[in-house]
Amino acid sequence: MSPIMNNTKWRELQQSMYALGGHSPKWRTKCVTNGHVSNWDGEWFYHFSECGYKDIEWVEIQTENEEHRNLVLAELRKVHVPGEHTAHGFRVYGYVQEGSPVEYL
Repeated sequence: MSPIMNNTKWRELQQSMYALGGHSPKWRTKCVTNGHVSNWDGEWFYHFSECGYKDIEWVEIQTENEEHRNLVLAELRKVHVPGEHTAHGFRVYGYVQEGSPVEYL
């Protein structure tokens, strides 16, 4: 696995989602070292960066409806992060398989 995000980009993502205030989406992460997927969490200010960013393989961002999805997508595009649309929101990648193509939101 190759890292494609750095601390600066993770902080930009964190700050943009936190700035949505009452519209901040829930998120969960997958650990690149042991494969653990966290529980869904809605607290971006402290919890998201609690253990640093170096082990985040991906973060899934859950949206509630089409309006919320568009609001979150607008913020993701501002920070220009590697990721994809999912059925329930978005997935932002911290690591990818070496040689894999990467789309940006």
